[in-house]
Amino acid sequence: MKPRLYEKFVKEVQPALVAKRQYKNVHQVPRMEKIVVNMGVSASLEKGAIDDAAKDLAMITGRKPVISMSRKAIANFKLRENQPIGCRVTLRREAMYEFFDRLVAAALPRIRDFRGTSTRSFDGRGNYSIGISDQTIFPEIELEKIKRQQGMDITIVTSAPTDAEAMDLLKLMGMPFAEGGR
Repeated sequence: MKPRLYEKFVKEVQPALVAKRQYKNVHQVPRMEKIVVNMGVSASLEKGAIDDAAKDLAMITGRKPVISMSRKAIANFKLRENQPIGCRVTLRREAMYEFFDRLVAAALPRIRDFRGTSTRSFDGRGNYSIGISDQTIFPEIELEKIKRQQGMDITIVTSAPTDAEAMDLLKLMGMPFAEGGR
C-alpha cells in the first residue's frame, strides 16, 4: 500500500504544479528524491554518545543509521582519523514519504514557539535543509530514556531545478513555511 502523502502527491500536488507552472510533460514536475537525516556527535563526548545517537535516529527513521567516521585528524578539534563523529540515514520512496508526513504533521508542531520553517534554507539547486535542535520533538522518542539532548539536520533533496519550484512543491506537500520569510 502506498503512503498517504504519495497518493496526495499524485492526485493533488502534481496537477496543481502542472497548472501553476505550465509544464509540458509530467516528468518535468519536481518531486522529492530523498531525505537525508544526519546527527553529528561531538568527538570529545564519551564512546556511548554515538551509540545513543544511532539508537535515537533508528527509532525516528525506522532505518539503521550509518556511522560517519572522520577522514583526517585535526588537533584543534581533538579529532583523530577514523574516529566516529556522527550518523546518518538516507530515506527514499515509501520510507521518505512516511518520514516527511510524520515530520510535518507530528514533529514540527511540537517545537516550542514554532512559527514556521525558514524560506531561506534552500541551497540554490532546489534542495531544502532544516536544523532541529532537539530529537524529543518526534513522538517515537521516549523522554525517560534520553541521556543527552541531540540535534539533527534534515535535507530534502528534490528534482526541482530552482528554489522557487522546490518551494512550491514543499508548500503543496504541507511544509509549514514562515510567513515573513525568516
